[in-house]
Amino acid sequence: MSGLLDAVRAGRVQDVPALVAPLSAADRKTELAALKAFRTEMRGWPWGRWRERAKAGYALLVAGAGCHTGAAATAAWIGARDLREGRGVPHRELLGLLAERDPGWLGDVAHRLAGRASTARLDYPLIAGLVRLAGCPVPATDAFVHGWAEATPSHGRLLPALRADPLVRTMVPRLFGTAELSSPLGWYGDAEEPHHWPTALTVLAEEGVVERGLLVDSAIARLLRGGAPGDLGFFLNLLRRLALTADEEREHLTDWIGMAADGSSTVAGYAQGVLGRLALADDLPVRSLADMSRSVLFRPEKKLVRAQLVLLGKVLRADGGSAGELLPAVADVFGHEDTTVQERALKLVARHLPAAGAKVRAELALAAASLSPVHRARATEVFGEPAPEPDPVPYEEILPPVPVPARLAPAPAGLAELVEEVVALVVSSEREEVTSFERTLDGLVRHAYRDRVALADALRHALADRWWLEGDSEQDRDRRFSRIPHGIEVVAASICERVSVTALWNTRARTAVRQSCAHTVLNGVTEARLWEAAHLLRTRPLPFLLATPTWRTGALDPDVLVERLSEYQRLCATPAPVDLAQALLRVRRETDPEAARAAAALGSPEGGRMAAWLSGDGTALPALEPAGEPRQPEADESAGEGRRWLGSVTGRMGAVRERLAIHREFPPAFRWLGSPVRPAGSGCHHWVGGENAHWPAVLPEDRETLAGWLLPTVAACAEHDQRGGSWWLPVLAESGGPAGTGLHRGLAYGLGARHPDDRLSAVDALLVLAARGDLDGPLLGRELATLVTSGAVKVSRLADAARTAAETGAYATVWSVLGAALPGLLAAGSARPGAGAGAAGVGTALAARTRTGKAAAATRPGLGELLSVAAECVEHCGARDGIAGLAESAGRGGSSRLASQAARLLAALRQGDDHYRPELAKDRPNGNRSILNPSVTNRS
Repeated sequence: MSGLLDAVRAGRVQDVPALVAPLSAADRKTELAALKAFRTEMRGWPWGRWRERAKAGYALLVAGAGCHTGAAATAAWIGARDLREGRGVPHRELLGLLAERDPGWLGDVAHRLAGRASTARLDYPLIAGLVRLAGCPVPATDAFVHGWAEATPSHGRLLPALRADPLVRTMVPRLFGTAELSSPLGWYGDAEEPHHWPTALTVLAEEGVVERGLLVDSAIARLLRGGAPGDLGFFLNLLRRLALTADEEREHLTDWIGMAADGSSTVAGYAQGVLGRLALADDLPVRSLADMSRSVLFRPEKKLVRAQLVLLGKVLRADGGSAGELLPAVADVFGHEDTTVQERALKLVARHLPAAGAKVRAELALAAASLSPVHRARATEVFGEPAPEPDPVPYEEILPPVPVPARLAPAPAGLAELVEEVVALVVSSEREEVTSFERTLDGLVRHAYRDRVALADALRHALADRWWLEGDSEQDRDRRFSRIPHGIEVVAASICERVSVTALWNTRARTAVRQSCAHTVLNGVTEARLWEAAHLLRTRPLPFLLATPTWRTGALDPDVLVERLSEYQRLCATPAPVDLAQALLRVRRETDPEAARAAAALGSPEGGRMAAWLSGDGTALPALEPAGEPRQPEADESAGEGRRWLGSVTGRMGAVRERLAIHREFPPAFRWLGSPVRPAGSGCHHWVGGENAHWPAVLPEDRETLAGWLLPTVAACAEHDQRGGSWWLPVLAESGGPAGTGLHRGLAYGLGARHPDDRLSAVDALLVLAARGDLDGPLLGRELATLVTSGAVKVSRLADAARTAAETGAYATVWSVLGAALPGLLAAGSARPGAGAGAAGVGTALAARTRTGKAAAATRPGLGELLSVAAECVEHCGARDGIAGLAESAGRGGSSRLASQAARLLAALRQGDDHYRPELAKDRPNGNRSILNPSVTNRS
């Protein structure tokens, strides 16, 4: 063994350059062959030698770079992932070793390394050193630019470092050309921070080190291009620090107009401010201002719209002759969704209408037809004639199409197809789908029943790299599988005899702990099925599984289960306890009674259980006791117990009545259904947003019970700003069984979730329930009012979700919910929260009376926005309901959004739907459908 290879094996990277330098070309070629062999050896080292691998890898990287002669091979060796393992390189040793090479060769290596996007950022010190030695042009790749920015000292050393950097003139312009902004440039968000990049670049521009015009033009170009909010914030901060002159702002007039029209909210706001200064200084043509105003007034950001109306008012006061061009742009706001913005626009038009010509007046009067009904009277006063009424249009409720159930495909028939499905499930990093899992599990059972030896050989070949087929001891494999079955792998391992029968027997008899959380007990059902199947494949193979669903939701048709039990009888096979229990829980119960008679006619104990299950005479699923108000912590509870997120949202709702029959007939994994187990334990360690597609498939025909168990996950999204906990709402909306208080309360929490994605899931569930006729709008409204007054749900979030649902065309559906919620919200909103309620208003609002006896005007934030959504729904669907407390809120007067939107809603309710569907003034259907119009359009 050579001295170089000894040093590499020992990880003595500092000794490598001295050992490589005196070698001839032939010797280097010989050493390189040995180094490549050692590299191959290192790849086979176990993970336990990671420290040795890291040390030897550094030394091997330097030695191989010194022994290579080609620039391409050298760059590839330095960038090799297995030698670096995500770290930088020993650039000092490499530069010392490579300094003797030809400058052209060094420059070639530098540019090749700079072109490797995965490593160039970490290799900046080495690349910069090679460029300096070669005297070649500086690379222009994004990764190299990012490496330069990250290598520059930060904080108080940033400006001195940039002044002393010979590359600053070359690299600064390239900062603006990268696809993404380098992370150090956005470390400080404050534009006044003296140690961040915008400030340093401004100083360099003042000193003449960097051209000021280049900074201005580049920053504006990047703002026009758009990008991530953090990136745009850097360029905005730079422009603010540069403090553009009037001449510089005029030079980029068209750029500001483009930003105001299409830029992000913050960019558009900045451009709007610049254009406002130019307009008031007569540097912005009136026609350009009118065009730019139409673009800004079309944006959804109300802040920008209001600011533009203020700007137009200032311009019109300064130049009355511009009314003819500017007022038509203002009229575009007459159709804005916010009636307060409409009112502002109408006042502006009324103030400057005398300066407009007759043609413009006629145009404005025609545009007034878009105003909300609440502003029609004022429009008549402004234009001297009533605004034209819109043509009567029959209202149609638009709901999504009712989900069509899809059948589950049969298990893979061929061995190759089955093994391919197993490999896909094992190696996939995505969540398992119920369909592929069920088909594959049933396929493994069927093929193992016919020829387990052939199946085991195919699985060993396809899964050769799995940990349970390697050198682990049987004790280690048993321990790992006994803890977690690893999905379908425990069945595959059992077929390959890589887990002992004893371990499978001991594990399948295990049940969830009585005080476990909902996640544990729901996972326990799937795990029990896997352990049972894995055990029986080795001891008493089953011909097929009874519980394999016939529908993608997890439901099982009763006639199919009868056929399977009959086939079991013919084969003299005994059903597996867990498999049969899961089949009973999945079977559709609201079907033709002929299925129960057919099950009883089998004459077997399992047929009798199925018949009793379908007829309702036998075991029944547990019922969740409804609860009124969410439980508040008792006075004698500890502070920690009182703050438990579960207790604050579920109270006694999850109390389950005892079902002795379930304890007697069901395996241990299912006994939680008949026990008063809490839906979740205080020690739950599961992630709130942890989605598991198997949970809804455990009880596909009893979504109310599942909703009670999963309620804490969505409640945490509203009360504690967690993310992802409402994923199950759309799934249960498409499932079977009654939709009761549990599901509607979960829907209420979802509509008030912190994150938009969770609210969107709740909106989807709301619309699906409405399309299926399962939505109880008044019940959901009452639940929302209860959660809002208790502080669990914020009104502003609820308003956003309600508007999203209404804008799909489901105005009547949304109104059926809001109409039931508003009386309670208005009553709570007119009272001052009691002492200790906190910023969120937790607790019951206590009535507070002034000396005059009127209610104190302390309202919940967002209530005005919710009234706006309600008014929009009524204006579309023509409801004529009475809302307690609405007249009092509208009669307060003033300019508050609550008062104005309450007046708008009151006017819409009093107007009724005569302009839409006169025939709807008759009796309307009441009930769970929550649809005012009996004819509903389902979108396809």
